[in-house]
Amino acid sequence: MKPLRIGLVVPHIFMHREILPNVIFSPARLALTLANGLQSLGHEVTLYTPGPVETKAKKLTADLSYFERELDGRGDNYLDLLKKHPFTFVTLARQVQSELIANAYSAANRGELDIVHIYTNEEDIALPFASFCQRPVVFTHHDPFNFLVKYKNVFPKYSYLNWISMSQAQRQTMPLDTNWVGNIYHGLDKDQFTLNTHPNGRYIAYLGRIIESKGVHLAIAAVKKYNSNHPDSTYKLKIAGKHYAGSDKDNYWQTKILPQIEKDIEYVGFIKDDSAKQDFLGNATALIVPSIFNEPFGMVLIEALACGTPVIGLNNGAIPEVITNNKTGIIVKNESTENETITGLSAAISRIEEIDRLLCRGAFESRFTLDRMVTEHLGVYQNLVVSSKKEKLQND
Repeated sequence: MKPLRIGLVVPHIFMHREILPNVIFSPARLALTLANGLQSLGHEVTLYTPGPVETKAKKLTADLSYFERELDGRGDNYLDLLKKHPFTFVTLARQVQSELIANAYSAANRGELDIVHIYTNEEDIALPFASFCQRPVVFTHHDPFNFLVKYKNVFPKYSYLNWISMSQAQRQTMPLDTNWVGNIYHGLDKDQFTLNTHPNGRYIAYLGRIIESKGVHLAIAAVKKYNSNHPDSTYKLKIAGKHYAGSDKDNYWQTKILPQIEKDIEYVGFIKDDSAKQDFLGNATALIVPSIFNEPFGMVLIEALACGTPVIGLNNGAIPEVITNNKTGIIVKNESTENETITGLSAAISRIEEIDRLLCRGAFESRFTLDRMVTEHLGVYQNLVVSSKKEKLQND
C-alpha cells in the first residue's frame, strides 16, 4: 500500500510539555513513540494534542488561550488548578478535547487523513460522532472499560465501532460482541533500557502511582513478613512514584503508607527520567506489582523486563499475560483475604532470585518492542482502510 495519512488523536490535557514531566501518564510516551515509529516507516502522521509536545510527526494543538487566561487569573498552573478545583479543570479540559476530536474528524472528511485513531481515555466524547467521520476511526482505551462510571455506562453502546485492546484481560470488561480489530501489547525501544545481570542493590522495587488500587500496602506487608521470617537475608522495599497527599478524595498515602516508612521501607520519590528509572529498576532484585484491580496492561512490567528484572505480581488483569510464571517472574494468587495474599507475596520474594534475568530481557525483546507495536498498529490501519474502500465501492 502507499503511505497512509494517519491522524493520531491524544486529547488528554496532560499531553503538554509543561505538564508531562511532572505526572505519571504512560499513554503519552506510547503515543509519541507510536507517532515517531509510524513516521519513520514513511507514513504521514498528524498528532493532535492539547499542547506542544516533542515529536517527529506533524503537530496540531488546541487553542488553549481561554484555558491559560483562566490560569493566569487564578495565579495557578495546570496541576495547581487540577488539585484545587478539579471540576473546573475537567470542564475546561473537555472543551479542549472536543475541539481536537472535531478537528481530526473534519480533516478526515476533507480528505486529508486516511484514518483517525482516538488514542486515550477521553474517547467517550468521540464515540457518538464517529459515524459522521467519512474515514475509518479506531479507538484505544488505557483503562479497564468498566473502571469509571462515566466510561462503563457508555462504551457498551458503541461496541460495534473499531476497537484495539492492549490485552485479552482488558477485553473482559466489554461486551462479548465487541468489534475488536486488534490486540496490541505495548512496546518500548530496545535501547531505552539495558540488561543488568548483576544488580548492586538488595531491594524490592515498587514503581507507579501510590493509590489503593495499586496495592502498595500489600507490598509493604509482604516485605516485612519476609524479613521477619528471614532475619539473615532481609530486603528493603523501595517505593518510587507519586502520592496524592492533600487530595480531598485520597488519604491513602497519609493513612496506609506514610506511617509504614521506616528502616526496611523507603520512599525514594518521583522518578522523572529514563536514566534514573534504569538505575532503580535495573539494580532491584525484583519489581513488585501487587495491583488489586484488573490492570489492562502495566508499562512498568515491560520496563522491568527490559532491565532483566523479574516481576512479582498478583494474578489480576493482564499481569499473567505479560509475566510468564516461574520464567520471567512469579504470579501470586489474589486470595480472598489480604493476609493470605500477603503470605503468597512473601513466599514469592523467597524464590525470586531463582528467575534468570537473561530470560526476562529475552521475553522483552521477543514480545514487547516498539518495532513490533508500530508494525501491528500499521497492520490494523491498513486493514481498516482497505475494508473501508471496498465497502465504499460496493455502495457506489
